[in-house]
Amino acid sequence: MKNRLTILFALLSLFANAQMQQLKVSANKRFFQTADGKPFFWIGDTGWLLFVKCSREDAIHYLETRKQQGFNVVQVMVLHDMNNTKNVYGDYALINEDASKPNVTSGNNFADTAAYDYWDHVDFVVNEAAKRGIYMAMVPVWGSNVKGGKVNAQQGEAYAKFLATRYRNRTNIIWLNGGDVKGTEGMDVWKVIGPTLKKYDPKHLVTYHPRGRTSSSDWFHNEAWLDFNMFQSGHKDYAQDTSSNETNHYGEDNWKFVDVDYKLKPVKPTFDAEPSYENIPHGLHDSLQPRWTDADLRRYAYWSVFAGGAGFTYGENSTMQFNKMGDWTANYGVRMNWREALQSPGATQMIHLKKLMLSKTYFDRVPAQELVVDSGERYNRVAATRGSNYAMLYVYNGRDFKIDVSKLKFVPSKANWFNPATGKQQPVKGYKKGISSFDPPGEQKDGNDWVLILEKL
Repeated sequence: MKNRLTILFALLSLFANAQMQQLKVSANKRFFQTADGKPFFWIGDTGWLLFVKCSREDAIHYLETRKQQGFNVVQVMVLHDMNNTKNVYGDYALINEDASKPNVTSGNNFADTAAYDYWDHVDFVVNEAAKRGIYMAMVPVWGSNVKGGKVNAQQGEAYAKFLATRYRNRTNIIWLNGGDVKGTEGMDVWKVIGPTLKKYDPKHLVTYHPRGRTSSSDWFHNEAWLDFNMFQSGHKDYAQDTSSNETNHYGEDNWKFVDVDYKLKPVKPTFDAEPSYENIPHGLHDSLQPRWTDADLRRYAYWSVFAGGAGFTYGENSTMQFNKMGDWTANYGVRMNWREALQSPGATQMIHLKKLMLSKTYFDRVPAQELVVDSGERYNRVAATRGSNYAMLYVYNGRDFKIDVSKLKFVPSKANWFNPATGKQQPVKGYKKGISSFDPPGEQKDGNDWVLILEKL
């Protein structure tokens, strides 16, 4: 009976994966699409420690919640800490902490503790994600391990081949080489893992997850294995962004990363894969600092997407580390249990951005900053994007602004205010064709954010 149940589970898992479309880069190289040509707008969540800290029941609860909230990607570490690769069930990922020696046992029956291993648990989570239409963006080994010399190029190659071979038939996989480090920190390993993943798993998308204030394009844009760029705008505010070890000092202006990547050749999609997390202290390490809020996450999302980003990844402090109150591994001044944190306001608001972007013509969308007469600096910035018959302009603090109607390239017949916090729309009062000045609802203050939607019907 146990063998029959194991076979049945395997068949159901393969069926779930078969229902998901493979992801690919769009024809214009700016966006993602499914294999059948439908637009795919990346709305990710950072569930970094999902594989090691969550039981099967926890994983299902997390994935089901994120599905209901509209997320379609989860970014997760496969190997977090090479000094302790054990998961919640006490199963070790590796033999003697050697990345070239995955600890694989015979069978995968959960009722048999000797058979159900670390990799079977990863399989289970991947399959449960597939059932819910969620892609797993998996970091093979977190960058600090490579930076610390715990994985060499030879081990990295063997390990990447193991991963690629094991998961190449799962349609809901994306590979994130690297992991929060500069490309120069372990370059020989990253330049082996990337090509090896692509060699043995050519169908799945591959990129590099960089450290804060950097983009994958800083080192790997011209690599054949890199299908798209991602950047980590990071967790510092304007005043904290002063490190002499960093090249880019954009502060909170994450849209500047998109600007740089958007101009590169060959053309590749790009987006913010790790902005400031909701409920985390500014700068991460001082718990007395102010906390990033849902309004901040909305600002990062709309600024970067309207600048040309192919999606956006949200993050929440407690959730990304699956914190349980009293957990000795807690970091960054965490204050909540992860199950409670799943309902943080920002997490419930990302779906509105996803629905908005997919409600318009998709592949023709371009940045349109030329529409704004006075773009403004920092929190005064008005970000603009447009398609063939629409334009959208985002303002974070509800200030009034002007647009250059002559550059619209169409005559709008409809104007609405879209509320990023609620997803609701309301008509622009007194709107007439040709109007160029707009005053958003409410008073001018940070977090009173709105999207002006102009459309030709």
